Amino acid sequence: QVRLQESGGELAQAGGSLRLTCVASTRMFHINSMAWYRQASGKSRDLVADITRNGDINYADSAKGRFTISKDAGLNAIFLRMNALQPDDTAVYYCNAKGFEVGTGRTREHWGQGTQVTVSP
Repeated sequence: QVRLQESGGELAQAGGSLRLTCVASTRMFHINSMAWYRQASGKSRDLVADITRNGDINYADSAKGRFTISKDAGLNAIFLRMNALQPDDTAVYYCNAKGFEVGTGRTREHWGQGTQVTVSP
């Protein structure tokens, strides 16, 4: 069982910065990687950045050079520092965790409820 709680989304001005946080609470589940996705109104949910337990990181082209994903030591929380925000960054940002159930070994992924980021021109 996994619960992901996002926070930090709010209204920001273009050029500004925000920091998103996702805290994971797990029971009988081992997280291998976590990620940030975003979904703008009327569009698909797309990967922003992901990070593995070993610290390997991958960014979407839209995030490279402006966003930084990081984690705590135990991969119980991830963060997304967003700089130079643009109106096109407006979206609901979702936290994602991938891993396996302890005992069964079955791989699963879990989603948070999302946090709204709105960037005004």
